[in-house]
Amino acid sequence: MPTFDIVSEIDEVALRHAVDNANRELATRFDFRGVEASIEQKGLVVTLKTESDFQVRQLEELFSKACVKQSISAAGADKEDTPVHSGKTFSWNMTFKQGIDQPTAKKVIKLIKDSKLKVQASIQGEQVRVTGKKRDDLQAVMALLKQSDIEIALQYNNFRD
Repeated sequence: MPTFDIVSEIDEVALRHAVDNANRELATRFDFRGVEASIEQKGLVVTLKTESDFQVRQLEELFSKACVKQSISAAGADKEDTPVHSGKTFSWNMTFKQGIDQPTAKKVIKLIKDSKLKVQASIQGEQVRVTGKKRDDLQAVMALLKQSDIEIALQYNNFRD
């Protein structure tokens, strides 16, 4: 029976490239000239630092564009509600999630079951395995999930016949 796994993984190397590219673009931006601003990465946490609240939001937009170029979805990252003001700088942390958490996995399974496709979905740790008799049904599930309003980036692995 054909199967595939639905996972949510962030490639740390691609994330580092996005941070480097955003920092390179930051160095050439006229509106950040003479301003203390930086984008730093520690593991899956990216910190945006600058001198004002407005500029932090500009940094976030700049970093999001760099993520798109590296095929990383910044929409699924956990962001703090407001930038943290400490002394002279504002900082904003973005935490990228690895794996699919239980509530999101249940939402994915409910979405698949409500579609009435002839497939079975089960949660296996931090991924969801989908099994069906026809390959076309599995591809329909992929199309359904791409059009859904699930807020994390999903990848599809181990597509087997």
